[in-house]
This record gives sequence, structure tokens and C-alpha cells, in this order.
Amino acid sequence: MTVEAVRAFLSAHAPDLEVVELAASTATVEMAARGHGVAPAQIAKTLSLRIKDRALLIVTCGDARLNNRKIKDVLGGKPRMLGADEVVSLTGHPVGGVCPFGLTTPLPVYCDVSLKEFDEVVPAAGSINSAVRIAPERMAALVNAEWIDVCDRPGSP
Repeated sequence: MTVEAVRAFLSAHAPDLEVVELAASTATVEMAARGHGVAPAQIAKTLSLRIKDRALLIVTCGDARLNNRKIKDVLGGKPRMLGADEVVSLTGHPVGGVCPFGLTTPLPVYCDVSLKEFDEVVPAAGSINSAVRIAPERMAALVNAEWIDVCDRPGSP
């Protein structure tokens, strides 16, 4: 199970963090927010994308939407969501449980600046019912993520 890959990663790099597993699915932002008692924006959703010939991950606020113009300007091309089989093949995690930890294939990871609004965010942890509570800056540092501005939040210009 891929939650084990996340546990192994955290054990090696952040042993103080614990994976929280819930009985119910947290595969969507709304389900995760309800399950973990946080606002949907605090769910750190991980998007699996391809830009030209490059697969990558973008971690952003749960209520944020990708801005194609910003992505093209920052990352050099139009993003395309990966199919579920390709997501599992590249990350080792199922859709709904994708996170930047314990990846099967090393991938570039980017964190959207929207995450910096929070002291703590809740990314998935390799399964559709697991997560981790972590400061956004620490998450980015653990996975060598680059901070970028490629999303829009509700109410943003």
C-alpha cells in the first residue's frame, strides 16, 4: 500500500510527523476538509500534470484553480492532467491519495504560493483516507519544492 511509502519517507526525513488514517474516504477536497475538521482551502491538493514532455506535481490550496496563463508563463507550456493509470505509475499513489511524499518516480514538485496563507495544511498521504498535518514551508522543504504562483483562489483578482 502506498501509505507505507509515505510512512517510510516521513520516518527518514520527518520522524515527528504522523500519518492520520480515517475510516472514511478523504479522496476529494470536501471529504478531506470534513474528515480533518479544516477549511477546504487548508487541504493541500496535489495535481499531477504534464507540460510538454515533462511530468510534474503542483501542490496547491484545496479551493484554488489552476490559471493556464500563469502556468504557461511560469512553466513554459499548457498543463494537461495525467490519466489515473499514469498517476499511479509515476507517483505510486492512487488519485485521491496523491501527495509529494514517497514517490515511485522522482518528479519536480512545485508549491503554489496560496499555501503560504496557512500555518498548517493537510496533504494526502498515499491513500484515499490518509493525510499529514504539516506547515507549508516544511512540506516544500522536505520535497525540495519550488514556490510558484500559478493558481487563482476564490475572490482573487
